[in-house]
Amino acid sequence: MRVVYTDPAWALDASGRPDPNRADLERGILGPDVDVEIGPFHSGADLDPTGDPEVAPNADSGFVTSGDQLLDAARGADALVIYRCQVTSELVEALRPSCRVVARSGVGFDNLRPDLLATAGIYGFNVPDYCGDEVSTHTVALLLGLERQICVQDRLVRDNRWGIHRGGIPRRTCERTVGIVGFGRIGRASARKLQPFYHHVLAHDPYVAADLMASHGVTPVRSLGELFAAADAVVVHAALTPETDGLIGAAALGAAAPGTLLVNTARGKLVDTTAVLDALDTGQLAGFASDVFAPEDPNASPTARKLLARNDVIVSSHRAFLSAESELSLRRRIAAGIRAVLVDDAPPPEGRLA
Repeated sequence: MRVVYTDPAWALDASGRPDPNRADLERGILGPDVDVEIGPFHSGADLDPTGDPEVAPNADSGFVTSGDQLLDAARGADALVIYRCQVTSELVEALRPSCRVVARSGVGFDNLRPDLLATAGIYGFNVPDYCGDEVSTHTVALLLGLERQICVQDRLVRDNRWGIHRGGIPRRTCERTVGIVGFGRIGRASARKLQPFYHHVLAHDPYVAADLMASHGVTPVRSLGELFAAADAVVVHAALTPETDGLIGAAALGAAAPGTLLVNTARGKLVDTTAVLDALDTGQLAGFASDVFAPEDPNASPTARKLLARNDVIVSSHRAFLSAESELSLRRRIAAGIRAVLVDDAPPPEGRLA
């Protein structure tokens, strides 16, 4: 049997090239009767000539995640594991009839397309809870970085512009209110970590009962506009669906009190960056921090590049999920889910979506 991993970042070696030998963990779990293959890679990928992955920020974009080369690699596979790769009708057609399961190596399922997989009779699953500690910690770090103006102070001091009051005067968080958009696993973990810093924690999620929010010491808010009107800072943890695409736009930000802070560690498409830029210009927002953009690298977007030039913006490279522990756990659980279907002839034990 064949298992194809389309674009696994963990499989890249020090030069930024795929190394099939790095899949030893997966082979150990799947067993000797399963072949593990790494998906195709662009021969001309934009890699740093020194071979240092820390200065090769686009190394993991070298994987081929669309087109005929990907489809050829997927044909005949018994299982497919995707990361950033998008499931399409063409990919599903290439997988039929051999493929029994497609796994998304991560929390979200927006690129997994469970509707297409279900139509083809293919199991689909993700791992919705492997990195709750990491993402919630990253969220709090970004928010506190905005609150305390850590990054702008760092830049000023390095630029020989030392000054206690430069970059603005922070506010006292214990007298402030923070709001959470999306109260799933990660939203709840963030609530617990934010409570020691903020006086009041609110949450908006139409799919979570008020009683459950209350059990976490969080006040439910009925609408997004009401949340923005009441909060001094807002963190975004909603899932990306057709319903939530562009959720945080001009209407939501227009309801915010001047000086609100916004943090997004969920999905780039949840937040309209043009609306964020406008809100920063008018002072509706006093700061924006984001781990995620659409397109994923904000340097590829003219609007996002304008955000990168601002002192009131903090960004990171879609790595809120990352730790040595979370990466190993994810790899183990993905391989175990694939084994359940291919070897044990059982449904995957994780977040089954199709």
